[in-house]
Amino acid sequence: MAHASDGHVLEFKLPDLGEGLTEAEIVRWLVEVGDVVAVDQPVVEVETAKAMVEVPCPYGGVVTARFGEEGSELPVGAPLVSVAVGEGTAAAAGPARDSETDAGAAGTPATETPAAARATETPAAQTKAEGSGNVLVGYGTSEAPARRRRVRPGQQAATGASGRANGRVLGAGAVDGPVPTAEPVDGPVPVISPLVRRLARQHDLDLRELTGSGPDGLILRADVEYAVRAAAAQGGRTADPEAGTSRVVPDAPSAALSSASAASSASRSEGTRVPLKGVRGAVADKLSRSRREIPDATCWVDADATELMRARTAMNASGGPKISLVALLARICTAALARFPELNSTVDTEAREIVRLDRVHLGFAAQTDRGLVVPVVRDAHTRDAEALTAEFARLTEAARAGRLTPGELTGGTFTLNNYGVFGVDGSTPIINHPEAAMLGVGRIVPKPWVHEGELAVRQVVQLSLTFDHRVCDGGTAGGFLRYVADCVEQPAVLLRTL
Repeated sequence: MAHASDGHVLEFKLPDLGEGLTEAEIVRWLVEVGDVVAVDQPVVEVETAKAMVEVPCPYGGVVTARFGEEGSELPVGAPLVSVAVGEGTAAAAGPARDSETDAGAAGTPATETPAAARATETPAAQTKAEGSGNVLVGYGTSEAPARRRRVRPGQQAATGASGRANGRVLGAGAVDGPVPTAEPVDGPVPVISPLVRRLARQHDLDLRELTGSGPDGLILRADVEYAVRAAAAQGGRTADPEAGTSRVVPDAPSAALSSASAASSASRSEGTRVPLKGVRGAVADKLSRSRREIPDATCWVDADATELMRARTAMNASGGPKISLVALLARICTAALARFPELNSTVDTEAREIVRLDRVHLGFAAQTDRGLVVPVVRDAHTRDAEALTAEFARLTEAARAGRLTPGELTGGTFTLNNYGVFGVDGSTPIINHPEAAMLGVGRIVPKPWVHEGELAVRQVVQLSLTFDHRVCDGGTAGGFLRYVADCVEQPAVLLRTL
């Protein structure tokens, strides 16, 4: 790394993205090696499973190295950029830029010198530079500078030309996937989350025989999944010459590399494979978790929405901003949650407690080119129909443009899903974990209906409520749904309860 007198080099690592996010894909670099950056200047645009985010660097100085190419994925905690800070760092711009190509090929910071290395290893020197602590809006990080990653003996550094810390050894005789350790590790094996341990147990994998591809050998979910795929490609069994039988070898990725490659190539030739990553992968993970952990039930009812549609038409005819139908449904939802607070809650499984929430942060499903996202309207219970209409419009536009921040996609307490826009009448929604309920609204269509004792053509909608049976029983869920239906059929009911 470039180093100047009275200056030192700090390494900025990919920060904690919050909400269980463990990795991000580099979409576009905003700086080059040798550029001078200011404190909190965005240096890279990354795509998480939640949104597209510009990551600002908490240090000001000269960029001496970038880790990772555009299109590659980095785990949280992996080096992102290194910055020379302090007096005289501007002089480092030239040499650093000249050796950028070599740094990318070798997977090491550009023009690293012994003096620079010593500077990064000196805690006293590191504490001289003060970062802003602002990394991702809504989350932030500690202000303490990150330490350089130490590679354990026998472990390959995982920040090469691809920049992806996934256990790959680049160059001649490259090996793709986690590399088994030569000796078992004593003590607990470091994993990125308890889910990784559970996944390993489900497939009878010994984590001690894997080398993690995360920082400092941290075992990621991708490492375990690779070992599972490798064992499956090998048939999961290998001959035991001593016993004359077969024994299960579920975690031998090195021995199964050729088999896995052949199986992968054969399967690819039979159809199109779409990686479950980014937004699509996040949706898959969250819906799967909801199905695994939440004992849900669904109830539904048909409602006559004729009067609600008339009320909306009258409101919009009076002048002023137009009121959307989803805003009126949101007002009905918040009023219903005030009467049935059990459905605005979450379950703390560790404490075995139901946590009833005081504020309604209303999520709504929005379909975009990048997949399904659920933006959240904060404090929806405090907004009127006009304010809700404006916020729905703003968040929908940001979702379609890919500009939603992580804070705008997290923290919901109840979700409203208007799947009627897709031309369908009904559905059984999957709860947006860790919430306790979701209201689904089908299309509003003319149907025969008995109105005031006579058969008439009315505007009918199907409403469905999926709820967590741990937080309430059918009586509460039915009462909530019936109240919503009454407000749809007679909007005056809502006025009486405000």
